[in-house]
Amino acid sequence: MKQVLTRPVASGKARLAGILTVALSVPLAMVISGGAAASGQTSLTESRSSTKPTIVLVHGGWADSSGWSGEISRLTKAGYPVITPANPLRGLTSDADYIRSVLQTITGPIVLVGHSYGGAVISNAARGVPNVKALVYIAAFAPETGETLQALVTENPGTRITPAALDPRQYPLPGGGEGTALYIKQSAFHDAFAGDLPVSTTNLMWAEQRPFSLAAFAEPSSDPAWKTIPSWYLVSTNDHAIPPATQWFMARRAHAQIESVEASHVSYISHSDVTTDLILKAAGSVS
Repeated sequence: MKQVLTRPVASGKARLAGILTVALSVPLAMVISGGAAASGQTSLTESRSSTKPTIVLVHGGWADSSGWSGEISRLTKAGYPVITPANPLRGLTSDADYIRSVLQTITGPIVLVGHSYGGAVISNAARGVPNVKALVYIAAFAPETGETLQALVTENPGTRITPAALDPRQYPLPGGGEGTALYIKQSAFHDAFAGDLPVSTTNLMWAEQRPFSLAAFAEPSSDPAWKTIPSWYLVSTNDHAIPPATQWFMARRAHAQIESVEASHVSYISHSDVTTDLILKAAGSVS
């Protein structure tokens, strides 16, 4: 009688272990690149070297990340990864620390963009982050060491965001005490902030505004990153929040590549095409 040799059927766990053993024995580079070396396709290293920079868009006070929707749409269609972190709007140092923590999670080159108060934040957040390769300021603060936004916004006449245009509201601080949150009054919002948008739109923006802490206005800037990182600046020539003369001054002081647009303070909303074009110029400089 012929002896028949039999093997026990592997259990589900045993089969899974076998599959994992085979898979993990394949070189990792081959798994990631899909066998690029064998097929003559671009290698992983070459692919990384040609990766487009990540565009990080930082909003300012009385706004949120949704205002960048025009830029997000255009930049993603052009193949750029985009992230729009929420700016806490509570203090220049703490806000910059938060944005820096986001930047430190990104591999590869970064183009960092800031609108209004977001410009002060990116000036501080980019310090010590070596893969930030370009800064873009959109009607934004670009403070020097020790300067406050309060001093800059009153350096030249023209701002309509005055104490009379603001509603202060108290809020509790985590460590005790109270902070002051500033809201723009509805009666002032359109003309002071977004005069080239329909009133129906700015009424919604007013209702949805994220308040801006008084502490952020008064906190001095640290040594700004525009001293060491190439910068671009879009001046809004009809701005009633940050006077255009102050924008030109800050842009020239930062040795930025400067363009201008006939727009209100929210040029990134009313002229997202122009804003995107400037961001793409900055991105094109990054190798």
